[in-house]
Amino acid sequence: MFRGNHPTRVDEKGRLKVPAEFKRVLDEKYGQQFYITSFDGKVAQVYPFEEWERIEQKLAGLSTFNPTKKKFLDRTNYWGQQVEMDGQGRLLIPQLLRESADVKGEVLVFGNLTYLEVRNAELFRKHLEDNPITPEDEKTLADLGI
Repeated sequence: MFRGNHPTRVDEKGRLKVPAEFKRVLDEKYGQQFYITSFDGKVAQVYPFEEWERIEQKLAGLSTFNPTKKKFLDRTNYWGQQVEMDGQGRLLIPQLLRESADVKGEVLVFGNLTYLEVRNAELFRKHLEDNPITPEDEKTLADLGI
């Protein structure tokens, strides 16, 4: 499982240096193939290919004419590319997504259980400021016993 935030950099060529904490999990559990995509062009999502294939298998069970399936595939295909980790533990973020999500220089890499999210550090900090935890959020968490 991937968890936590491990800041790193995306170099001038668009290569993400996978943080050591996440690379250990990738080396132990997954291969060198990944699918990097986004649902909105604002956040890069890095899926070990094995995890992405699980999503594809679930989608394959839906009709070709299912509108939600179509929307999902339109977005993930538009932003997405299959990539391979290089010998130095780097992943090339697709250029279209890199530009749209503004992931260059200092970035944040979040573990989301089965995949990683890559975010522009400055934009994410602003997002946190603009979206504080509300009393309603606190109640929802309390109802869950958190």
